[in-house]
Amino acid sequence: MAIPPPPGPQQPEGQYPPPGTPPGAPGTPPGAPGAPGAYPSPYPHAPYPQGPQAPHQQGPFPQGAYQQSPYAGPYQPWGQGYSPYNRPVPFNGFAIAALVLGILCFLPAVGLVLGIVALVQIKRRGERGKGMAVGGMVMSSIGVVLLALMVATGGAGDFWDGVEEGAGGSGSTFSLHKGECFNAQGDTLEGLAYDVDTVPCAGKHDAEVFAEATARGDSYPGDSAVSAEADDKCYALADTYAMDAWAVPDDVDIYYFTPTRQSWHLGDREITCMFGNTDEQGTLTGSLRKDATTLDADQLAYLKAARILNRAMDSAPEKAYVEDDLPGHRKWATRVSGALAEQAGLLRGHTFAPAASELVAALVKDLDRSRKEWAKAADAPDADTFYAHYEKGVKLIDADKTVTTRKALGLATTPPKYDEGGGGGSGGEGGGGMEV
Repeated sequence: MAIPPPPGPQQPEGQYPPPGTPPGAPGTPPGAPGAPGAYPSPYPHAPYPQGPQAPHQQGPFPQGAYQQSPYAGPYQPWGQGYSPYNRPVPFNGFAIAALVLGILCFLPAVGLVLGIVALVQIKRRGERGKGMAVGGMVMSSIGVVLLALMVATGGAGDFWDGVEEGAGGSGSTFSLHKGECFNAQGDTLEGLAYDVDTVPCAGKHDAEVFAEATARGDSYPGDSAVSAEADDKCYALADTYAMDAWAVPDDVDIYYFTPTRQSWHLGDREITCMFGNTDEQGTLTGSLRKDATTLDADQLAYLKAARILNRAMDSAPEKAYVEDDLPGHRKWATRVSGALAEQAGLLRGHTFAPAASELVAALVKDLDRSRKEWAKAADAPDADTFYAHYEKGVKLIDADKTVTTRKALGLATTPPKYDEGGGGGSGGEGGGGMEV
């Protein structure tokens, strides 16, 4: 049932008669509807609710701001905030899209067209967003002009080449170059690498890059194949950077970064070769670089000649005993004999400083004598004959016989430790590789 407002300062108690009382009936207070002197209703065609049906006809909520409760009182009708006439005018969707494309400078021509469409719809529909549409059109117009200039000057091609190089040219998240030193994440050179911190080589560091190579093939050959290729290439390039193998510490080995399967599909073929400590907790200090950028002419000539013999010695057969592979050892002896002849020729062809010239001359004589013994070993009919000439030839080129000459040239004087295969401290199997 309808409940009248409670009595207030302007509404004394008992002002309104009970429901169902006819207008003008005795006891009707002055000013009440139908009473003498009552003001006429502002809505004469809207009868006051009477009888038991009144609550169902009125309803609990006003129908709008323009309707008034028959019981005018000091209370604000509930529901004004939910009137449909209070909803804001919506923004035009094309105006928003034009502004976004203009800010991002992405597809500027599309942003310009969307701005024009937005202005037409805003004028017809009365929507908001004119400022957005105009702003998007202005920025898109600037983008169109810049794009036209890039195309005219060739800048677009350069930009796209840069994008391709950054996104997939190398496929890796970082790039290292020959001569750089760095610290790896987790201080390990094994596993996957996502980033490194380059540091000066003079201080402590995890690794030093000595070469860059390119993997072969169109399709990814597999992790093992990529690692094997990196191992071969990095060991072959090590002595082009660290030409003085005696200056490489015994606890230093060769490591490498190789492409992953994912980066390979983006065009990554880069193999990064580096020196690292065999102890995961160990580091390197100072650069291991000994090449034309750091050596003088006498040192460079001596090490170039020595490198020829070192490579021949490292090509020994896999089978260590001559009895197991006499033909293989005879071929090896032939290679060593040829290397000794070439080494002696290079040393004779260079004019060394007086302090080292006589020592180098004496060394050349030993090289010639050793070459003859290796040549005889290459023609040996059996293993015993091979061993006899092999031992004489090796003694003539013993590392200790070169210490004095090296000292005179200013090179390292401590021979490296050799493994069973005859390789130096950085020879043998690789220390391992990381994928990037």
